[in-house]
Amino acid sequence: MTGQPTILVLGGTGRTGRRVLTQLLARRANVRAIVRSAARLPAEITGHPGLQVTEADLLSLSDEELRRHLAGCQAVVSCLGHTVSFRGVYGSPRDLVAQAVLRIARAARVLRPSPPLRLVLMSSVSVNAPASRDSRRGSFERAVLRAMRAALPPARDNQRAADFLCEAIGTTDPHLEWVIVRPDTLIEGEVTRYTVHPALVSSLFKPDRSRMSNVAHFMCDLACEPGPWEEWKGRLPVIVDDLTDPAGTV
Repeated sequence: MTGQPTILVLGGTGRTGRRVLTQLLARRANVRAIVRSAARLPAEITGHPGLQVTEADLLSLSDEELRRHLAGCQAVVSCLGHTVSFRGVYGSPRDLVAQAVLRIARAARVLRPSPPLRLVLMSSVSVNAPASRDSRRGSFERAVLRAMRAALPPARDNQRAADFLCEAIGTTDPHLEWVIVRPDTLIEGEVTRYTVHPALVSSLFKPDRSRMSNVAHFMCDLACEPGPWEEWKGRLPVIVDDLTDPAGTV
């Protein structure tokens, strides 16, 4: 991707989303953000000339309005998720991520961008890759995750969004390409060295750590750089901190 890319960010007021916004602007990208509350954006980027903010509920936008926000964008970075509270977990909408992904795919079919629109979706290691690619996950872990998805709408939402991209969009769609980024246990901290893997690297019961700043850094690479995108498009990479050099900065 040459020049200054235009990137739409969803979920930009969340803990990882705020870092995505800050890092994209540091890379001199033109950033559009759809947020429910502009007051929750980081103070240091408020009024930044490279940032265009729309205060709206994403799912309440009309199809035409969403296409207008997407027009001219090279990538969408989605950090959408559910608030960790009773209302956030069990309230509406229970399918926020899946609905957002579906609407982006529909908009891309109408806009017919060339090259295809990039969708970088933040997910979780709780999401299963298709065709048993996560060989480290045994039958007991899969049973636990099935129970989680039955009891917790956010877990079910993330899996449905991933399934839609893997099965309905696939890797040959002419208008939309995607990467589903799967961090492990999210923690605070500045950007350090991290590793990216094609499949799971740890057990559900012995999780690794993923700094939110590192997740944001990888997602920005995917949105802005040709090399990482070509390597990971159509895949579900797992990102974890590099514990062999925990103090090493990128």
